[in-house]
Amino acid sequence: MRVVADTNTVVSALLWGGPPAAVLTAAREGRITLCTSATLIAELEDVLGREKFAARITQVGSTVAQLLAGYRALVTLVRPAALAPTARDPDDDHVLACALGAQASLIVTRDRDLLVLGTFQAIRILVAHEALAAIPSAPQATP
Repeated sequence: MRVVADTNTVVSALLWGGPPAAVLTAAREGRITLCTSATLIAELEDVLGREKFAARITQVGSTVAQLLAGYRALVTLVRPAALAPTARDPDDDHVLACALGAQASLIVTRDRDLLVLGTFQAIRILVAHEALAAIPSAPQATP
């Protein structure tokens, strides 16, 4: 199963744990293939570099560079599909384009502008705790 995690989900996973972290754990365990794009990596770097997260990053015993390196090692980089403006927030089109390019089954997000879509071209859009129910409990066989 190919999955795209929105930046808000990745930040939550890296800094606070909970269901978003369980999505990343599913990727580490080989139960899903977590996909992203260069644009989403750049957005993650920008968000993690914000002053409001500095204390939390220190608290979890990491740095922005370490968090990014760990995430890059976990994900599969894909080329986003060409996409006409679709989402209410134009920044969210990057997530949709990445999911299309990845041929993903699922987008994991907390973004209301994406969640309101429900599905996008047969790609389900769910919050992390709902996504976990859709993720296989055993590692996926490699074709």
